[in-house]
Parts: sequence; structure tokens; C-alpha cells
Amino acid sequence: MKATDLNQGDKATIIEVEAGELKIKLIEMGCFEGNFIQRLYSAPLGDPIAFDINGYILGLRKEEAKYILVNKID
Repeated sequence: MKATDLNQGDKATIIEVEAGELKIKLIEMGCFEGNFIQRLYSAPLGDPIAFDINGYILGLRKEEAKYILVNKID
């Protein structure tokens, strides 16, 4: 599942950051395997999306967040 598939309030664990031009930047911002991620809220038109990544709030566009693969925590 991709981070963009999470609903508001859903929590997950990052399992991988797919290869892409943003991979290094996403990893530098805390998006790496094992970190927790929670979808907080979206802009009125759905883009960008705010995520809580281990206590750090990060705003990502859908185009960027689609590279983050997660395992949803129930």
C-alpha cells in the first residue's frame, strides 16, 4: 500500500521507499524503513498531504508520497 492510500488518521510503518528521483530526499526527511507514519490531513483539493513521521510533520504532494510504501497498523 502507498502512503497516498492511507485515510486521515491511519497509522502505518514505512516498509520501503521506491526508487525514484526523490528517494534520497525522502530518506533525508525521515521516510525510511521502520519509521512510523500517520496521515494527518490534506489541503482542500487533496494535495498536498500532511503526514506525521515519528513526531515530525511533513507535507508531501501526492506525486511524492506515492513512492512511500507502507504497512497499515490496525
